Amino acid sequence: MSGTNQRIDGKRLWDSLMAMAEIGATPKGGVKRLTLSDVDKQGRDRFKGWCEALGLTVRVDAIGNMFARREGRDPARLPVLLGSHLDSQPTGGKFDGALGVIAGLEVMRTLADLNITTEAPIELINWTDEEGSRFGHSLMGSGTWAGIYSLEKTYGLRDVDGVSVSEALDSIGYKGPHAAKPFPADAYFELHIEQGPILERGGKQVGIVTGAQAQVWYDAVIIGQDSHAGTTPPSARRDALVAAARVVTLVDRLMRERGEDGRGTVGFLQIAQPSRNVVPGEVRFSAEFRHPDDAQITGLAESFPAEAQRLVAETGCRLDLTELFRIPAQPFDPSCVDLVRQAAQRLGFSSREIISGAGHDAVYVARSIPTAMIFTPCKDGLSHNEAESILPEEAEAGCQVLFEAVVARANRQM
Repeated sequence: MSGTNQRIDGKRLWDSLMAMAEIGATPKGGVKRLTLSDVDKQGRDRFKGWCEALGLTVRVDAIGNMFARREGRDPARLPVLLGSHLDSQPTGGKFDGALGVIAGLEVMRTLADLNITTEAPIELINWTDEEGSRFGHSLMGSGTWAGIYSLEKTYGLRDVDGVSVSEALDSIGYKGPHAAKPFPADAYFELHIEQGPILERGGKQVGIVTGAQAQVWYDAVIIGQDSHAGTTPPSARRDALVAAARVVTLVDRLMRERGEDGRGTVGFLQIAQPSRNVVPGEVRFSAEFRHPDDAQITGLAESFPAEAQRLVAETGCRLDLTELFRIPAQPFDPSCVDLVRQAAQRLGFSSREIISGAGHDAVYVARSIPTAMIFTPCKDGLSHNEAESILPEEAEAGCQVLFEAVVARANRQM
């Protein structure tokens, strides 16, 4: 392991986090950096400038993923990767995603400060559209890179204004010349806020992430009939919103039946032509389930569509339900996880093992490359919210563990 006297600069890390948070800042203290928007471009440009100021070589692939490379002593060694994402939710916080990217930058800066040349190269990554809030596909950049989604399919995705991913990449100048596909790499490490309350409740400084839970996501459209709110009696109504409400309740019930490990959410719902005195005739919404056990998600994927169809049919409406994707539970690489564990112990940080409740780019990267994650606590477990908050010392602890694990991996005996 690298010596614990080799310290990252916690103040510089925090100042850089705050500088990135200026881009897309919201009145309530959060950020709005929707992927491939002009604001996202500003964040990307600042990140690129910081990397190039360190002498890192920055390349961009066809889906806009950014890779900043620091050469190692041995050009034959495979690179050690680290990173996360800079895009945010529409009302996102300062730290979701950005912590992992800016902490990775701090790792690079500290190596430069200490004049350390690692044996293996190190590459820092900003993945495109982890959040999925604009084009409807979470983990879009890492998923395309990993071969989960074809580039052609990803390019064709459109936002609510009809702008395609391909058009958006062109508009901000980040459709890169390099292929969006896996390349040989030694390992990948990702630092992230927990986005849940477990570490804070347990008084732990570091989460040693052993894997991520399974997920299944849906898009739903319910077709009923627009009609006059004052003249249409109950027997003649085909109310798409009432039908959607029944499915929302079903999602909540199926979640709660699975106890504290269950997750079920409808996070998007839109009436096609909303009007105060019109019975809604078309409603679009999302639905998703998550659980650490693959069997639970498989069972939900088999039962939920049929139950939802039955409930909607009872209202006289029609349900078109599309499964967007299904992600199996993903264990992380034991040797990489152990480096995180050793780093936390060596540095004297309190820690615990934890399974990620959220999806992260690391989940798809882990299909090709040995992977581990590090969590820091966040206040009240709150995330995807402008009030999202962590302490400077929490960011510093997570970054120091990241530094230790990455340097140890990059210098390991082959």
